Amino acid sequence: MRHIFLAAAAFFSLSSIGQSAFAAAPYIDDRSSADAVIRSLYSAINRHEFARAWGYFGDTKPAKDFNAFVKGYDGTDTVDVKTGAVSDEGAAGSIYYSVPVAIQATDKKGEAMVFAGCYTVRQVNAQIQEPPFQPIFIDKGTLKPSTEDFDSAVPASCGDGPPPPKKDEALEQAKKAFLATYGGQCDKQDPDGKPIGEPEAHSIHYKDKDAQAADPERETRLFRFFCSMAAYNETAVYYIADDVNGVTQLQFTEPDLDIRYENNNSEGKVESIHIIGFKTSGWAINSDYDENTKTITTSDKWRGVGDASSSGTYLFRNGDFSLVQYDVDASYDGEINPQTIIDYNTAP
Repeated sequence: MRHIFLAAAAFFSLSSIGQSAFAAAPYIDDRSSADAVIRSLYSAINRHEFARAWGYFGDTKPAKDFNAFVKGYDGTDTVDVKTGAVSDEGAAGSIYYSVPVAIQATDKKGEAMVFAGCYTVRQVNAQIQEPPFQPIFIDKGTLKPSTEDFDSAVPASCGDGPPPPKKDEALEQAKKAFLATYGGQCDKQDPDGKPIGEPEAHSIHYKDKDAQAADPERETRLFRFFCSMAAYNETAVYYIADDVNGVTQLQFTEPDLDIRYENNNSEGKVESIHIIGFKTSGWAINSDYDENTKTITTSDKWRGVGDASSSGTYLFRNGDFSLVQYDVDASYDGEINPQTIIDYNTAP
């Protein structure tokens, strides 16, 4: 047995098999279900179509390279396969299927060995994928020699098989909170046609300002959810998660402004801009997160040409985001000429 991943279906001489034996095996190429993928795998192996067999696996391959995979079947004549009751569990945008499997490997003389175990088959949510599309695929598997007859060797379940990856609890909580609060207010799809509720996710590693050199880094997770697209402004909602506060919605501080225009005409010259207070908003308009500077920027166009607008820069420090710069272009003059009214960007 050169690789137990495919259950040592290779312990008889393949070199002595004629092409007629391959042709006699039925061609099955079916990815409509987890057990169908397993049957398709062994169809490809029986037909000596090893490139097709290799293609049923995802990024985790059953051998170090394709040549080693093929050589692992130097001893295989034919393989029969049976599958049992499939179970499934969802995790982080995927469904993981556990497939009980038994195979019977037979040599040219009719001598056979039975192997049994479980495969894990993964199906990534098609609605969140980008090209190239990844169909349902084999993630991993382990088969061991069995003393049972082939007809009764299929395991009753895969409870002892490889478990699916642990759920991303912070992500799941953020998605639940967003959909509960904004699911009815936001668009049903993002600009790329994907259903809302799957955020951009970032991990921010840092040390508190009072941390010692030997203290470990902390982590804050940042989740950006698209909400809606209007004529010229896109809104998003952010959540952050850490080991102290759990998952909370990020609020953006904004100055409350008193803007005076010449002759009280907003189309006229701006006479003065005064900050008369501060407010917070859960909406981020035309926003973006920069991993290099650890900043979220927002830009609110007051009208489509963008000559009047406001924009904020929010810097991540000590586990939270704070406003460090705010610019305002209050003149509807056809020109883009903002002025900075808040500047903490140079603060330590």
